[in-house]
Amino acid sequence: MNSSKHTELANHAWSVADLLRGDYKQSDYGKVILPFTVLRRLECVLEPTRDKVVETVARFEGQDLDTDHFLRRASGHSFYNRSDLTLKKIAGDPRNAAVLLQKYVGAFSDNAREVLDKYEFAQQIKRLDSADLLYKVIGRFTDLDLHPDVVPNHNMGYIFEELIRRFAEQSNETAGEHFTPREVIKLMVNLLIAPDGDALTVPGAVRTVMDPACGTGGMLSAAEEFIRKHNPDATVEVYGQELNPESWAICRSDLMIKGQDPEHIAFGNSFSDPGHGREKFDFLLANPPFGVEWKKVKDEVEYEHKHLGEAGRFAAGLPRINDGSLLFLQHMISMMKPVDVKGGGGSRIAIVFNGSPLFTGAAGSGESEIRRWILENDWLEGIVALPDQLFYNTGISTYFWILTNKKSPDHKGKVILLDARDQFQKMRKSLGDKRKELGPQHIKDVTRLYAEAIQVAADPEHPQHSKVKVFDNSAFGYQRITVERPLKLRFEVTEETLTALAAAKPIQKLGWAGAFMEAIRTLLGSSWPTKSGALVALKGAVAEAGFLWPTGAPFAKVVRDTIGVRDPEGEVQLIKDGPEPDAELRDYENVPLGEDVEEYLKREVLPHVPDAWIDHTKTKIGYEIPFTRHFYVYEPPRPLAEIDAELKTLEAEIQALLGEVTE
Repeated sequence: MNSSKHTELANHAWSVADLLRGDYKQSDYGKVILPFTVLRRLECVLEPTRDKVVETVARFEGQDLDTDHFLRRASGHSFYNRSDLTLKKIAGDPRNAAVLLQKYVGAFSDNAREVLDKYEFAQQIKRLDSADLLYKVIGRFTDLDLHPDVVPNHNMGYIFEELIRRFAEQSNETAGEHFTPREVIKLMVNLLIAPDGDALTVPGAVRTVMDPACGTGGMLSAAEEFIRKHNPDATVEVYGQELNPESWAICRSDLMIKGQDPEHIAFGNSFSDPGHGREKFDFLLANPPFGVEWKKVKDEVEYEHKHLGEAGRFAAGLPRINDGSLLFLQHMISMMKPVDVKGGGGSRIAIVFNGSPLFTGAAGSGESEIRRWILENDWLEGIVALPDQLFYNTGISTYFWILTNKKSPDHKGKVILLDARDQFQKMRKSLGDKRKELGPQHIKDVTRLYAEAIQVAADPEHPQHSKVKVFDNSAFGYQRITVERPLKLRFEVTEETLTALAAAKPIQKLGWAGAFMEAIRTLLGSSWPTKSGALVALKGAVAEAGFLWPTGAPFAKVVRDTIGVRDPEGEVQLIKDGPEPDAELRDYENVPLGEDVEEYLKREVLPHVPDAWIDHTKTKIGYEIPFTRHFYVYEPPRPLAEIDAELKTLEAEIQALLGEVTE
């Protein structure tokens, strides 16, 4: 079937919009057209065996048996309909169309009816009936020939995806939530699956594909299409999970009308209720929502992190509550196939992120620990920076992360960074925030450049050399050291230090606090270079007033801290292990992983602050991927003379315009 036939059938289905106009908003057309297309396709698929199913229903009528198995066998499919009704029969009885259609839908097997329920089809039936449109819509779909001998499963997928695309483009919001641009998916699938191209051509190849945030299933369809293009005889099984009911219904419908197993698309939250247990997959891909919090599943995720450890999905760490992106990646990593002793097995992952997962979180944070876990396990193969304004609901820059647990020998221990931010063409008409798109040549060029990245990065003469960089995994690691400097104080009694001393709790707890402060006030204006000198004077003043000096560490500390004033030339305060560090002068430095931190201190810090030292007990290992820094190109400012000349030219133009106004 050629593309013009696909378009013709899609146009026929979408022509129902002419009937809906006025009673439905444009953004709601799909709520009628999509479920009716599914219903018509299911009817066409089941038509050859309808009588056999009806006979089977009659044969078992009145018997207390689970007939599901027998009815599936009679229909020849994973779903069936017990009724002898058809859309044509229902359209022929306009008065009873709503009742008959409800009865017809109710006669479907649970798996098919559940899909229509998620579309809230019953509500649409009532709405169409009240607008006197139901029988007209049904009649339009009875003329749509979607029989498998006319429209094979794979071609039906094209038609349905075309309808999904039209539905998505009616609303920028809907497109952003449920639809990833087709050309973005194509590039993503290329980068994910192309490296396994040779293995895909093996006769009898079987591949499983998983998307834990599958939306309407566009990525799954593209992955299946790619694999079948390389090997038409390959067996491709797609799996997914989706939280949004309508998106889930669309995706499950897509599988159902293509002949795939609809049970492979699970409904629910991938974090709290993973739908595929401990199954493993060859390819995993996802475009999870950017910056979405995971507060609703906080208890379940934290329980798994704390109590299941390595047996769970989130042992490496938990990101900030307001961005669950890295939770999705950990979930996907848990579904990778292990590599066997002969080098077989293994998986590849592709996921779309914004810039946040690259660098958010300091050393020791959840995000940093997740990056550390990924890099130290040598799973990160590459990151591709995409142009901004590529998605429907956001104009921000995005990145593909490509991971695998079966790196080729020349990739082991290395990470590819590829800058594809200039690979785009302007759209003739923007869709929401989407103003740019990837053309076929851009997809081809980026795919080839990624495949040749190791060679391109090693060849300074290559025209695309500046767009590719390859780093060792350890290049993204660093040691976050804590640089301390000694606390230096001089001691004095001033109105300010007296006020601070009087407000301190250990002083207020004294039964004679007023007398104590009066005794100290006699020293107003005095100062001492050392703590011992200050204490001798303070104790003497209290003794002269007829009191004993209070004891206890808290009291001694508050006296020292309130009358002590920071002074670069002051006395170094000592604790049992040496100088006491000054929290106000504490600093942090990031030292590349593998570099001697003491050597770094000598070279970078001590020439400026000779009394500094490193508190090794506070050193943490962190990982970040500063993508933009690695591709930053310095542009020197223009010469002042050039700027000055431009300003004078502009000034002259303004004066000329003002002159025209005043004439």
